[in-house]
Amino acid sequence: MDAPKLETLPDADFQRVLCVVAHPDDVEYGTSAAVAAWTSRGIEVAYLLLTAGEAGMQRLPEETRVVRAGEQRAACDAVGVRDLTVLDHPDGMLVYSLDLRRDIARRIRQFRPDVVVTMSWEVEAPWGLNQADHRAAGLACLDAVRDADNTWVFPELAADEGLSKWGATWFLVGGDARPTHGVDVSGDPLERGIASLAAHAAYLADLPGHPTPRDLLSGSTSGAGQALGVANAVLFRAHKLR
Repeated sequence: MDAPKLETLPDADFQRVLCVVAHPDDVEYGTSAAVAAWTSRGIEVAYLLLTAGEAGMQRLPEETRVVRAGEQRAACDAVGVRDLTVLDHPDGMLVYSLDLRRDIARRIRQFRPDVVVTMSWEVEAPWGLNQADHRAAGLACLDAVRDADNTWVFPELAADEGLSKWGATWFLVGGDARPTHGVDVSGDPLERGIASLAAHAAYLADLPGHPTPRDLLSGSTSGAGQALGVANAVLFRAHKLR
C-alpha cells in the first residue's frame, strides 16, 4: 500500500462529540462509521438535526416525520448514539439566520462538546452540487461554534437559560473536497456505519437507483482509506480551535 497522504485524526483525547446536520440520514453517509469508532472507545456522541426531513419522501409531511424519526432512532442505535435532538426548522427551506445560529449555539452550550462535526457548505461537493439545506446548516454551524464561545453573542442564553459560554477544541467538516485528516473505520465501525444507513430503509426506497448502503459506504470508505493508508476511512477537514 502506498504511503498515507493524510494524517490520522488525533482523537485519543476526544470525550464528547456533537454532530450537527440538516436532515435525518445526513450523518449516515459516512460520518456514522467514524461515530461508531468513537463510541466503541467510550466517547459520548450526540446528534443535532435541524429539520425532521419531512420534505424528503413521496408521502405527506406529517407521515414522513414519523417514519424518519423512527429510522433515525434506529440509525443512532446502530452506532451507539443515545442523545438525539431534532429541531423543527422547515425541511427543504432551511435558511441561514440568527435564529438558526442561536439554536445550534444553545445545543453546544448544553452538551459542551470538545468536538463539533458538520457537513460541507460548499456549493460544489465531491459528490456533486450540494443541497441548499446542507449549505445553510454547515455555515450556520461554523458560526454557531464561535457564537457559543462568545459571552456577548446571544447573551440571553446565559441570562435566561443559564447556559454559560462554551468553546469546542475541534471543528470537523465532513464531505469537504480538501480533507486534512481521517478516521480508520475498518472492520466493525464500517459494518455499524452500513447498518446505520440501512436503517433508513423507507427513505432509501424512495430514491430510485440508489446504491445499497454496503456498496455505497464500502466504496467511499475504501477510496478514503487509500489516502490514510488503511482499508477503510472517513475523512474530515479538521480545524483545531484551541
